[in-house]
Amino acid sequence: MQESTLQDAAVPHPVPFSEALRVWLKVALLSFGGPAGQISVMHRILVEEKRWISESQFLHALNYCMLLPGPEAQQLATYVGWLLHGTRGALVAGSLFVLPGFVAILLLSLLYGFYQDAPLLQAVFYGLKAAVLAVVIDAVVRIGRRVLKNLVLVAVASAAFVALFFFSVPFPAVIMIAAIAGLVGGRFWPDTFQVIKPHAAGDVEHRRQHTGVRSGLRRTLLVGAIGALLWFAPIVLLVVFLGEQHILIAQAEFFSKAAVVTFGGAYSVLAYIAQQAVEHYHWLTPAEMLNGLGMAETTPGPLIQVVQYVGFMGAFRDPAPFSPLAAGVLASVIVTWVTFVPCFIWILIGAPYVESMRDNVRLNAALSTITAAVVGVVLNLAVWFSLHVLFGSVSELRSGPLRLLIPDMQTLDGIALLIAMAALLMLRTTRLGLLKTLAISTITGALIFLVF
Repeated sequence: MQESTLQDAAVPHPVPFSEALRVWLKVALLSFGGPAGQISVMHRILVEEKRWISESQFLHALNYCMLLPGPEAQQLATYVGWLLHGTRGALVAGSLFVLPGFVAILLLSLLYGFYQDAPLLQAVFYGLKAAVLAVVIDAVVRIGRRVLKNLVLVAVASAAFVALFFFSVPFPAVIMIAAIAGLVGGRFWPDTFQVIKPHAAGDVEHRRQHTGVRSGLRRTLLVGAIGALLWFAPIVLLVVFLGEQHILIAQAEFFSKAAVVTFGGAYSVLAYIAQQAVEHYHWLTPAEMLNGLGMAETTPGPLIQVVQYVGFMGAFRDPAPFSPLAAGVLASVIVTWVTFVPCFIWILIGAPYVESMRDNVRLNAALSTITAAVVGVVLNLAVWFSLHVLFGSVSELRSGPLRLLIPDMQTLDGIALLIAMAALLMLRTTRLGLLKTLAISTITGALIFLVF
């Protein structure tokens, strides 16, 4: 009870911007493990350690971000940055969240483009992927403990997992059903369905001091116009100088569309991008797409940063009139730009409205139920990731709407399993921290891979 009270009490004084800058950089450098791990890192630092925002603020922001197209973890960082320091806070938090991953993926893309068969690269990925599996499992436990306060919400999470893992129900449908259930349940049983409580007086003062921004049509139109200009201006310049048929134009248009239509978080975005990049545009092979996913899973920053690698490889192989290196770097910048600029637009337009509705009991019940469903979503991701990290072969069986993923037990990677278990044990029972755990696991896995 005491821990919950502490988490729900946001700090009563403004957070210095210089201190926030350092913390956002720390969050970015520690943001391994895909959206589940990244959300867990932000909760640990912002709510539990710094107590800059309350538990209810964090969950309220998370639910809004889960409803948006694009990467939910980066949008959550942007939202909290706005909550603390308005527009400049949103821009700094969201940009820093992307920057380390951009640099890491760019370097790995360069190495992969020129030295993709090097054993050392394969060795590094081997240990890291096993450790990231532990990070995701740890995130499931952390989020579940925060959210699943009663058996009804446990049932919601379980139903979401079953729908996604066994029946391939689209993520938006799961979220929509959860929202409807929360609206109905919030009307008749508000105490059961409402995990996200209405904000306290301290939250009101916290928001007033740090944002000073009100929702309104004039501000919405202004932010939308500036955002659209920043979003599309580089594409127009590319068309002027390179022509409509250049690969950079195709990439800019495709990833701009993906930023708008891909609801359901990073993994739903990846499913759409992988299919189009491999089967339609032929920018890379299926195996290369999986390697790119491994890069994104094992580097800091948003999982969707894999789009940078996709753009790099496509332009690297079709570089004219540039060199392969210049074309790949330029594609990395353009693809990253058109993927993340919309994220800032969604947050800067929507956050003031979302914050103004935090006292709405039925809305909070709907968002709380969505949060419970998200636990099932993250569990689905953890199981999917476990199967593909620990087993060399996973077959799929279908019977009507039912889908079963069956691993070949003979392909179980016992070393990867031991590394993942050791990493999870370090995360749950020691104070080594995420970076040291990842470093130990990576070095161990790399040495085993190279020796044996």
